[in-house]
Amino acid sequence: MDIIFYLFKRLLLVLVFAFLFSCQEKEKKYKDHEVFRYNEHSNITSLDPAFTKDQRNIWAVNQLFSGLVQLDDSLHVQPDIAKKWHISEDGKTYEFTLRQQVFFHKHKLFGKDSTRAVVAKDFEYSFSRLLDKKIASPGSWVLQNVASFEAENDSIFSIRLKQPFPPFLGLLTMKYCSVLPEEAITYFGKKFRENPIGTGPFKFKLWVENTKLVLRKNELYFEKDKKGKSLPYLEAVAITFLPDKQSEFLQFIQGNLDFMKGLDASYKDEILSFEGDLQTKYKNKINMKVGSYLNTEYLGFYLDTLEKNPIQSKLIRQAINYGFDRIKMMRFLRNGIGSAALHGFIPKGLPSFNSQKGYEFNPSKARSLINQYKKETNDMNPEVTITTNGNYLDLCEFIQKELQKIGLKTKVDVTLPSTLRQGKANGKLPIFRASWIADYPDAQNYLSLFYSKNFTPNGPNYTHFSNVSFDLLYDKAIKEVDNNERYKLYQKMDSILITEAPVIPLYYDEVIRFTQKNVYNLGINPIDLLVLKTVKKLKKEML
Repeated sequence: MDIIFYLFKRLLLVLVFAFLFSCQEKEKKYKDHEVFRYNEHSNITSLDPAFTKDQRNIWAVNQLFSGLVQLDDSLHVQPDIAKKWHISEDGKTYEFTLRQQVFFHKHKLFGKDSTRAVVAKDFEYSFSRLLDKKIASPGSWVLQNVASFEAENDSIFSIRLKQPFPPFLGLLTMKYCSVLPEEAITYFGKKFRENPIGTGPFKFKLWVENTKLVLRKNELYFEKDKKGKSLPYLEAVAITFLPDKQSEFLQFIQGNLDFMKGLDASYKDEILSFEGDLQTKYKNKINMKVGSYLNTEYLGFYLDTLEKNPIQSKLIRQAINYGFDRIKMMRFLRNGIGSAALHGFIPKGLPSFNSQKGYEFNPSKARSLINQYKKETNDMNPEVTITTNGNYLDLCEFIQKELQKIGLKTKVDVTLPSTLRQGKANGKLPIFRASWIADYPDAQNYLSLFYSKNFTPNGPNYTHFSNVSFDLLYDKAIKEVDNNERYKLYQKMDSILITEAPVIPLYYDEVIRFTQKNVYNLGINPIDLLVLKTVKKLKKEML
């Protein structure tokens, strides 16, 4: 049996390598400037829009699928499959008029024509599937405020809300709300995750999990550029899955990848100065873009515990907020990418951000608050523990050293990302490192983390923060259709968070993108969505 098993493994390896080699040979029919290559160090788990919870899945799915509406790089809602829409005066009914010449990707399941046009019934099916408890989509919450939806005819799709919710159009831009053909779900069943059929600018070609994903140009894509030329310009997209970021960096520098996102401790000093500029040796080799990112990095306090812990005191929570220099932290540990979170939880890039005063570095104030805590509680040796994963260890160790200088004993516990996520969700971590990336461009998305009806595991309130005034403002804000009035309510809620300190905002992140010199039209946006339909690559000899 051992010999048979060994021979079987050898045969399997030969077949896999032969398969990959044949794929590479097929890809060679396209020239280098026709293929866009990037690496996803976290493996994609599904190409089904119903499971686009993480950026790794969202980026790939965004190339394959379309929805009613989409966001531009300025976060304005634009037409997609819906060419126009009308919102009723009471803010509850949304009526979408669909384009008529939008086709699903070609596939034999559609019969002799190999495709068919999208109709309103397809959105009715896709939304029903999103809500299906058997599917168990993590995106079903997007439609939690929807009372009903229906296809009025082939071209009109209407949605009725339970109550007015001004950010709703932004919610519909999420990939959860993509349109799917019922025939494909029936045909593939659970295997639709690895056999996606949508209407996006690229169509599925090949996926060897944890190794490579290949997409090809969709010749039927409906969007055109300003000159009337059909999109996309590229012929193919090739995604690799190197888990090591240092290896990804080396592949990018060698020109084997067209694009690289973000910073990693393994190469940040190699590529950037402390001021956040490209090092001189790379200025003529690669391009860099930096922009606002709707992501707040923070430390959260779990407040709903019976165990005695110093963090239950607002004095300690405020002391920690005052006790370390965020500006210094950003310069030396983030090379100037991002800005110190000195203005509350709502990040830069949203219209409701108003630069209200948060916590600046004030060690004397921090010591005073700690001494007041000791006097009131008779706890002469308060100690706190911060739990993080390895990617943010440097930040947490910096905070640890700063807090020890002000008289607060601090430990840092490093755990696996999955363990951190589970502990955060289960309320087992007194202080946890976390981040919140906007699902849609409205501050309500951030403030929902502190609404008492959203306690985990039923919502995103990981801190179990509960405040009556905050909840009343939240309930009022989600019904307010006047944007300016709603933004004022958001800012009042943010001021409550500053005072009560259920979190320690660390920094407002920035999107940073590196590209090869021959890559053009790769935009940048505050939700860090990868849009490849307008990207062009020049032949290297033309540079």
